[in-house]
Amino acid sequence: MSAIAGILCFDDESVPIEDTKSLMHALQIYPADDIRTWQEGSVFLGCHAQWITPESVHERLPYYDRFSRLAITADAILDNREELFSRLQVAAERRKAMTDSELIVLAYRKWEKDAPRYLIGDYAFVLWDEKKSRLFGARDLLGSRTLYYSRHERQFAFCTAINPLFELSGVKKALNESWFAEFLAIPIILDSIDVSGTVYRGIRQIPPGHWLAIEDGKLALGQYDALEAPRKRLELKTNGEYVEAFRDVFQEAVASKLRTFRKVGASLSGGLDSGAVAGFAANPLLKEGKSLHAYSYVPAPDFVDWTSRRMVADERPYIQAAIRHVGNIAYNGLDFQGRHSYGEIDDLIGLLEAPYKFFENSFWIKGILERAQQDGIGVLLTGARGNYSISWGPAMDYYARLLKKLRWVHLFRELKQYGRRMNIGRSRLLPAIGKQAFPYATRSFYSRRSKNDAPHLIHPDFAANTNVFDKLARHDVGLESFPFDEFEARDYQFGNLAASNHQGTSVTKFSLRYGVWERDPTADPRVVRFCLSVPIEQYVQDGMDRSLVRRATETYLPDEIRLNQRIRGVQGADWIHRMIPSWRFFTEDVRKLCRDPVASHYLNVDQIKTSLAKIGHAPKPEYAYDPDARLLMRALIAWRFLRQFS
Repeated sequence: MSAIAGILCFDDESVPIEDTKSLMHALQIYPADDIRTWQEGSVFLGCHAQWITPESVHERLPYYDRFSRLAITADAILDNREELFSRLQVAAERRKAMTDSELIVLAYRKWEKDAPRYLIGDYAFVLWDEKKSRLFGARDLLGSRTLYYSRHERQFAFCTAINPLFELSGVKKALNESWFAEFLAIPIILDSIDVSGTVYRGIRQIPPGHWLAIEDGKLALGQYDALEAPRKRLELKTNGEYVEAFRDVFQEAVASKLRTFRKVGASLSGGLDSGAVAGFAANPLLKEGKSLHAYSYVPAPDFVDWTSRRMVADERPYIQAAIRHVGNIAYNGLDFQGRHSYGEIDDLIGLLEAPYKFFENSFWIKGILERAQQDGIGVLLTGARGNYSISWGPAMDYYARLLKKLRWVHLFRELKQYGRRMNIGRSRLLPAIGKQAFPYATRSFYSRRSKNDAPHLIHPDFAANTNVFDKLARHDVGLESFPFDEFEARDYQFGNLAASNHQGTSVTKFSLRYGVWERDPTADPRVVRFCLSVPIEQYVQDGMDRSLVRRATETYLPDEIRLNQRIRGVQGADWIHRMIPSWRFFTEDVRKLCRDPVASHYLNVDQIKTSLAKIGHAPKPEYAYDPDARLLMRALIAWRFLRQFS
C-alpha cells in the first residue's frame, strides 16, 4: 500500500526539481515505511510506501528493471500470484520473495497494454517504458485504488491523492461545477456519474478497469476489461455441486486477502456478508497461528431502537452468535461515545479531498480504522459488496419473473414455502408480486410521479445553468420513480464504474491515513464472475432468499444468522440521536450557510430553510432517514467544502 506520484515532461524537457520536491513533500501527511524516488531526464517517479505484505517489506519502489528498461511505481496487492507465476514461468526459487511490483513488470513485458487483464487484486500503478518512450498506468477492475492526473501543455502528472497535484506549477485549485452539480442533484449515495472527472477542474482520474498511456505527448485511455454476466450460465448437476463450487472460489478469494505480516482484522456486523468473510477467514488464520480481530459498531448506550420490528439497529446478539460459532476471533465492540457525524465533517472533507454523503456511518467507519491502526492491523476484511455477489437472491423479484412467465406451479410452491418462512400468507404476497411484475399496469396515473417532489439541495438556477437534470435523466440515480428491479440493480452495481469510483475513493483515502488496507473478498473478480454465472434458481430456492450463501455457510455460521430471513440489521439509525447534544451548534451552522452568498449560488437555500423549520430545534431520533434531515447534513458538508474556494 503506497501513495504514488510522478511527472512526465514533454519535448524531452527535464523535470523541474522544485516540482519533484513539492510533490513528494505533499505526501508527507501520510505515514510511510519508506520513501524513494527515481528520475531519468523527463520522467520522475515517486513512492511513499506503506508495507503490508511480507514481500513488500524493504521493497524498493520505484523499481527499475535494467534488463527490460522499465521503471515502475505501484500501489498494489496482487491476489493471483501463483497463477501469474505459472503464466510468466517464474522459477520456483524466485517466487517467495518476488514483490507484486516485479510481477507487474513481468506481466507488462509479456502482455504490454493487455497486462492489467491478467492481474487480480487491488492496484494502481504507473510504469515508464524507456524503449518505447511510453508512460503506462492502470487501475484495478473495481477501482479499489485511486489514480488522479493533471495534463498541461508541457507536462503530465499523476498521484494517488489529489491535493499534492496542486503543489505543482501551473496546477490551480478550481471547482468543477459540472461534477459538483451532479453531486448536489443526485439524492442517493453516489457522488457523480462522471467516471473520469473529479470535484476539481483540471484534475481527472483513470476510471476503474482502464489503462492510460502517453506516447509522443498524446494521451490514450482504454478499458481493458469489465464485469458482466457471461452469455452461458454455469451448469452443474446438483445443489451440492453449486455449494462446493462456491466454497472453493470464495475460500480462495478470502485466503488471498489474508496476506500480511501484520495482524488481520475484519469489520463484523450481524449479517451474512461480513459473517461469511469471517467464517471463511478464521480457520486459515488459525493455521498460521493468528487470530481474526473483529470490529463492530454498536449504537450509543442510551439509544432506544425506534426502527420497525423487521429491523434491528443493535446487532450484538447476532454478532456474539457468530463469534461463538466461528471461533478464533478477538472481538471489539465499539460505541464511540461522544462522537457523531457533525463533529467529523471538516476532518473527513480533508481526508477524502471532496464532499461526501455517507455521513450516517462516517464517524464510526473512521473510528474503526483508528482502532485497527492502534492494534497493528495490516488488512481489514469487509463484505461491502456482498449484497450483489455472494448473498444476492431477491425472492420477490424472482417470483415476479415466474408470474410474468406464467410458471404457476413453481410459483405457488415457492410462495407456500416463502410464506411459511416469513409468516406471510399468499393472499398478501400475490398482490405485491403482481405490482412488481406489472408495475405500469397496476399503478395509477397519479402514482407515477417523479421523485423530484422530494426536497432538492441544488439551487434551481445552478441546476439549469449546468443542465444537470437532463444529464442525469438517462441514469437511474434516484431522481425518477422507476420500478426497482434487483436484476438490473445487480448489473448496475458491477457494470457502473461510478459506483466503483465511489467505493474506491473512500477505501484508498482511509487506508493512506491509517495504514490499514480494507480488502473485500465479496468484490474479488473471481467471486463476482462466479456469482454472475450461477442460475437464479440457486439464489432463490424452497422459499429461501439468498439461498446459495445460506447453504454454503452451513457449519461456517450459526443458524441464527444463516437462516435469518425476517430481520435485517440497519446501520446509522442513531446518527441524529448522537447529535442532539450538539443540535444547537448544528442549526447555527446551517443558518450561517443560508447567509453565505457563495452557498446561495450553488445550494437551494430556500429549501434548506424550509427543511430546518420542519425538523425544528429538538429533532426526534426517528428523523434519521427523513429526507429533510438528511438534506440539512448534506448541505452543511457541501458548504464546508465550498469554503475552501472563498
